[in-house]
Amino acid sequence: MDQISLAVNGRTDIGQVREENEDSIRWFASADQPFAYIVVADGMGGYTGGATASKIAAETVQAHLDDLLKHTFFSCTSEQQQLILRATLIDAVNSANTALLNTKNLHPQFSNMGTTLVAAVMWRDFLIVAHIGDSRAYLWNNYGLQRLTRDHSVVQEMVDSGQLTQQQAKESNVRNHITRALGVSGNVEADINSWKLTQNALLMVCSDGLTEYLDDHAIERVLATHRPALECVYRFIDDANRLGGRDNITAGILEYSSQSLRQILPHEQSVTERPTPPDVTIRKLHR
Repeated sequence: MDQISLAVNGRTDIGQVREENEDSIRWFASADQPFAYIVVADGMGGYTGGATASKIAAETVQAHLDDLLKHTFFSCTSEQQQLILRATLIDAVNSANTALLNTKNLHPQFSNMGTTLVAAVMWRDFLIVAHIGDSRAYLWNNYGLQRLTRDHSVVQEMVDSGQLTQQQAKESNVRNHITRALGVSGNVEADINSWKLTQNALLMVCSDGLTEYLDDHAIERVLATHRPALECVYRFIDDANRLGGRDNITAGILEYSSQSLRQILPHEQSVTERPTPPDVTIRKLHR
């Protein structure tokens, strides 16, 4: 049996250029259950529109996740709980999209608003991530950094088709053009993937105001060396601002740690062995 500990922290910053922060972040870690989440939304849509969109999306998803831990959830099997988590995220995304469309219908000044969304949820050793747009989630542990999301953007499609290199994508004039967003149409499709964690890890969720300046190597260096781990959010914000801060910057960190509680029986001997590294750091469950 393993004792699982989850801790979370988040920060959003207006940056050095923008007059309004159109990012929103929500995070939570239960004091008595191995449950935690981070939600990041990066809004768009002109004066107050982007801020309104990201706030509505983040708060809607937050409300769905806060309503999750009920008696029926605890009485389910592990496999059923994973299905409930997935269904909850799908429902949350659809509800957020509907809330945005309803707001736009009632308030014409918000007609151009929309938002990206990335939501990462941990239940015990089960991690599930939903995303729309170019806000990202990363996982880091002793075996390195893994990007858990793939941008819904014009440049990502061009990279995938071989029209651009990764370096050219960073310099492209359309690098901020996304192909999916909440609040744009009645039908919205989030990519939802899940993993089972096999060792202690850090999860980082962010808006593109951070990845505009910090590539995967820079992100990995911070996550690998900056301690306490939860204070990486301040380092990320500071680094992005120091390098220009042209956009709003948002980052959330979730720290996952697991400790075995297995007790040695009186007739057993304690033997110290060197652990064998697993073939893979995390095991993908759904795609």
